[in-house]
Amino acid sequence: MVRRKKEKRPDWGIPKGIVLLATPEGWRTSILTMEGGMLCGRLDVPINTEPRDARVAAAVMVTELARDFHDTDVKVSWEPPQEPWSWSAEVTLAAEDKPPSPDAEG
Repeated sequence: MVRRKKEKRPDWGIPKGIVLLATPEGWRTSILTMEGGMLCGRLDVPINTEPRDARVAAAVMVTELARDFHDTDVKVSWEPPQEPWSWSAEVTLAAEDKPPSPDAEG
């Protein structure tokens, strides 16, 4: 008898927020999940990357992870920085491009 391999769902959940920090060692990220988890790590960009480019790289990383591991599209919205070395973003599920329902018209 042949057993099928079970597909394992990722241990981490769908992202709901990003914290991006500029440190002397490089760019660090913390990804907050809808299930209450947190993933921390280094952003794979050079240390001297401009903040705007680091935010773009972090947003791309999170959207690709959500798509690849959860089959869902997300939108990343960066908030105004509170400190010159720290940025945060809200991650929301992207609305699907569906035509409005005929019942929605008033």
